[in-house]
Amino acid sequence: MDWDQVWIDLNIATMNPNNSEPYGAIRDGVIAIKNDRIVWMGSRADLPEFDVMATPVYRGNGGWVTPGLIDAHTHLIFGGNRANEFEMRLNGASYEEIARAGGGILSTVKATREASEGELFEQGRKRLNALAKEGVTTVEIKSGYGLDKDTELKMLRVARELGKHHHVDVKTTFLGAHAVPPEYKDRANDYVDFVVKEMIPAVLEENLADAVDVFCENIAFDLPQTQKVLATAKASGLDIKLHAEQLSNMGGSALAANLGAKSVDHIEYLDEEGVKAIAESGTCATLLPGAFYFLRETKLPPIDLLRQYKVPMVIASDYNPGSSPICSTLLMLNMGCTLFRLTPEEVLAGVTRNAAKALGIESKVGVLNVGMQADFCLWDISSPAELAYSYGRNPLVNVVKAGRLVHQ
Repeated sequence: MDWDQVWIDLNIATMNPNNSEPYGAIRDGVIAIKNDRIVWMGSRADLPEFDVMATPVYRGNGGWVTPGLIDAHTHLIFGGNRANEFEMRLNGASYEEIARAGGGILSTVKATREASEGELFEQGRKRLNALAKEGVTTVEIKSGYGLDKDTELKMLRVARELGKHHHVDVKTTFLGAHAVPPEYKDRANDYVDFVVKEMIPAVLEENLADAVDVFCENIAFDLPQTQKVLATAKASGLDIKLHAEQLSNMGGSALAANLGAKSVDHIEYLDEEGVKAIAESGTCATLLPGAFYFLRETKLPPIDLLRQYKVPMVIASDYNPGSSPICSTLLMLNMGCTLFRLTPEEVLAGVTRNAAKALGIESKVGVLNVGMQADFCLWDISSPAELAYSYGRNPLVNVVKAGRLVHQ
């Protein structure tokens, strides 16, 4: 066999749904790689002969291999931080008082507008490194803290540039409709017109985004405004997704599903009608336990309904400065189990197979199978459940990205 490398002495959590074993497991398994692809995978007992003198062989020492982790919802690029607001809240200040003092999302908008591309790149690089050290090999990065054309483009350029200089693949999402900027106060419809007529064309001209997102909520954009942005994006050939049903049930998820959205995210207030709609469309449900935790929410996503209707559940960090300043995908596995009562297998699927589907890259990554890109992590664990069970001792040993050993 003409292979570039072979990994032996592994237990493999393929996350392949066609494998009936928990986690799609192959025990005492082997992975063979040629170029950037998996070309053979199976039990060591079935391993064909190959030239061991000419082929590098790596040993897993009985550890577990999973697909590379995918964080499918982050706001990784922003200026400044909001630790002062965190402290103010804990000292009794209300959100209204914080907003009057210049806090909230607009404080991040101000800091992001003032930051240079170089400054945003350096801050983003550190955050991306933190995710990579926990086995993340693909990440989605949204804009949304510029709320003007120049800053939104700046954020997306930085995100694209991070992907060029890092082994982690970066998928970018334009979130210009994140909030109404101060320049358009009480003129949300005018701002939406600006987003669809000026900002989306500019994003397309520079090929800066893979998808478009909207924050559909009473404090942000209503259904007609949301539909206008998403329909424009879809007509432009971009994928669409939606922040929906986080604070109330506005029907955004059903709207997004009808338009063919890849995912609806947050969804704490999603009802059965909305679950049916996304199930029928094949839309993923992205759960964000970090925001649920940090905001001390009490309304749980409809986990039982999502299971009942077999909706793919994604787990993501939602890393951002205001509602989820938690730059750890591994911690989300534990939170998904402890806060949302998901199983360890469900949360691992949420950062591999289902996360890939939410980003439209499921034919390439997210499961381990012959023909898939060789993206995988080797962990010093005795079972895959340990990734969700314990936090603080990072068990990552190796990362292979597109057939190349990038971490050891």
